Amino acid sequence: MPDFNKHPYLSALLFGAVCVFGFAPFYLFPVPIFALAGLFYLWQKTKDAKSAAKLGFIFGLAYFIAGIYWIYISLHDVGGMPFWMAGFATFCLCAFLALFPAAVGYLSKRSPSVLIAAPLLWVVSEWVRDWIFTGFPWLAVGYSQAPFSPLAAIAPVLGVFGISMAVTASASLVLLAFNQAYRRLAFMSLIGLYLVSGALNLVSWVAPQGKPISVSLLQGNIPQDLKWTREIIVQTINQYAQMTAQTKSDLVVLPETALPVAIDTQQTNLKQDQVLAPFFEIAANHHQSILVGTVESEQENYYNSVLGINENNIQSYRKSHLVPFGEFIPFKNLIGWVYRDWLNMPLSDLSRGSKLQQPMTLANQKIALNICYEDVFGEEIIRQLPEATMLVNVSNDAWYGHSIAAYQHLQFSQMRSLETGRMMLRATNTGATAIIGHHGELIATLPHFTTAILNGTVQGYTGTTPYVRWGNWLIISLLFIALILLWGRKKK
Repeated sequence: MPDFNKHPYLSALLFGAVCVFGFAPFYLFPVPIFALAGLFYLWQKTKDAKSAAKLGFIFGLAYFIAGIYWIYISLHDVGGMPFWMAGFATFCLCAFLALFPAAVGYLSKRSPSVLIAAPLLWVVSEWVRDWIFTGFPWLAVGYSQAPFSPLAAIAPVLGVFGISMAVTASASLVLLAFNQAYRRLAFMSLIGLYLVSGALNLVSWVAPQGKPISVSLLQGNIPQDLKWTREIIVQTINQYAQMTAQTKSDLVVLPETALPVAIDTQQTNLKQDQVLAPFFEIAANHHQSILVGTVESEQENYYNSVLGINENNIQSYRKSHLVPFGEFIPFKNLIGWVYRDWLNMPLSDLSRGSKLQQPMTLANQKIALNICYEDVFGEEIIRQLPEATMLVNVSNDAWYGHSIAAYQHLQFSQMRSLETGRMMLRATNTGATAIIGHHGELIATLPHFTTAILNGTVQGYTGTTPYVRWGNWLIISLLFIALILLWGRKKK
């Protein structure tokens, strides 16, 4: 094995940056396994826990700068923040996230075995990222395996963190294979892990529900810097009404905030609302169901919502997991001036919808709605299951320009399909608009930054995967039991 320890900090930087190639749009799923194996090797060879923490921090800094650099685009190119402030804010976020690999390195070096502790602690750190400060689980290494890796079959049982455990365990086993005394054990363990994962592909967790339905997903391609200007709003509403009128499908889905206006859904007769009336008319004339992303107002509260329209009634889903600094302002009294003086960011102070919302009944399906960033949280998606027969995500990743953000987001949606055994429909403003099969495979997509309609046929499913039943608690319980046994061994 090459002696990466001659230049450990440079090696850690390289491993962190390269690790991103495991994710979409590259899908090189073996890369994170070898990148983490390199990091674990550096942790093994380093002299103490503090040095391991430094190596973990450098790895994490390179990993997140390479993976979420597009935060800068949303702040500067679209949001209008000065370049130095946007760059500093992006760096600070990456540096904060790099503290998690640093903590893993520190604790692993103090454990009885780096190669046992590091995989366990890495996944625990990803789980903590899933909820701390409202959560930012972006680039959890388990996502890199969706949908092509054999390890992806673990998703219906243990979710994305279960796959992360398989990835990090594989990294340790790869490293162990270079030790002649343990080579046979390492190879046998790797083969066993992949055979078990492959066998899970043979299990049918769900079954088709009802007849397939036709769908149309609309991609309006409205420039983000113009979307909320008065001159463009009317043009946008008319464009989406015209696109909807062209469809003949059972279900039509418009992107997040496709109608960039505030609609009071408490008014007496919504069918006569100036904005919604054309969509009610289309639904009635074509016997269609239409999902419309918009802003919903209620008294002095505003919600990022999806309205479900058919010829008989209207239903509403309100986004409950809001993005800090994007959809609500933490410490508003302290940093509110940044939004007032430095940023052009609409909808930066929204209200939260209820965590317990039921699937919409549309087009003879039970549809679990989620808006944009919400589909990064597996345990939140399963709140509407097993009742829901399919998943729908509406997004607007135009904030991130021509970056890899939309591709990464698409891959995370693929993981939600794997975990739940449900098809996922994604309608977005600029991409990635897609139909995802219940095994996480891409059935159809639209080119990014085009104005187009994606037509297809989808099937609803019923049934409960182990992940839908237990969520993350099964894998997290197993991780903590393993860590307790490991540290108990150290004390003994």
